[in-house]
Amino acid sequence: MENKGGNNKRGGSRPNSSRSNSNKPKPALPKRSQKPKKKTESEASKKPAKTFQNSPKPLKSDDIRLNKYISNSGVCSRRDADIYIQSGNVKVNGEVVTEMGYKVKPGDVVNFDGAVLTPERKEYILLNKPKNFTTSNEEDANFRNVLELVRSATTAKIQPIGRMDKNTTGLLVFTNDTDMIRKFSLPNQKSFKIYQVTLDKNLKFEDLEKIAGGVTLDGHRLFIDEISYIDNEPKTEIGLKLRTANVKVVRSIFESFHYNVLKIDRVSFAGLTKKNLPRGNWRFLTEQEIINLKNI
Repeated sequence: MENKGGNNKRGGSRPNSSRSNSNKPKPALPKRSQKPKKKTESEASKKPAKTFQNSPKPLKSDDIRLNKYISNSGVCSRRDADIYIQSGNVKVNGEVVTEMGYKVKPGDVVNFDGAVLTPERKEYILLNKPKNFTTSNEEDANFRNVLELVRSATTAKIQPIGRMDKNTTGLLVFTNDTDMIRKFSLPNQKSFKIYQVTLDKNLKFEDLEKIAGGVTLDGHRLFIDEISYIDNEPKTEIGLKLRTANVKVVRSIFESFHYNVLKIDRVSFAGLTKKNLPRGNWRFLTEQEIINLKNI
């Protein structure tokens, strides 16, 4: 079948010319031989371009945008840094810089609002928070701050993402990445957080259905991604999936239906889980986990 198909193609393209054109492959050879020459010339012409494109890479890895340099120091986010730069509150090597996109070179001295900055290496730490530790310094002095639990991890000026009261347990992320802290503090979140909530009495099924349909708190409509009873547990144990990282919202949801919340445990935060992380322990995030958080 293949030979017939091949003959049909030749017969279709050159009818009644097999004898007269039997010697015509010769001029076709130079044409074929010219194609590699053209490719070789084009490849040769591209080589300098590739070399030219690769040559500045070491400079790019050393230079850093001024707003990112400021953000890396932990004083504010990139967006806030832009405001300071435009206001003339930033100096590089003693000169005021207001140019957006200005790049700092190795050895440059950056002065931010009167203080010399020293950028820190970004740190990302996951803690499985126990009870009786708080993220705020304003609560009862009898309860210690969560920073005590991760003090040995790093000397960087890390802070928790979001707040947790003394009775809330579970996953808490610490970092000195101000951009990430701001990102997870915004009201419109894309990432999911899963909570296990313990109530003072069984949650009625009709109340569970009402909560699943959404809740209005302080005039704002809150969408509930998922709510369910926990398998093989009393009806006082509830699983709740939300996009907000605000634990107070979790408590307010059930209090609005006249339930007292005895315990809240955050078992998942933006894809991070408590696997192999006992209560009170911490670990550094992996590079892939950091990438995932930044890409959410």
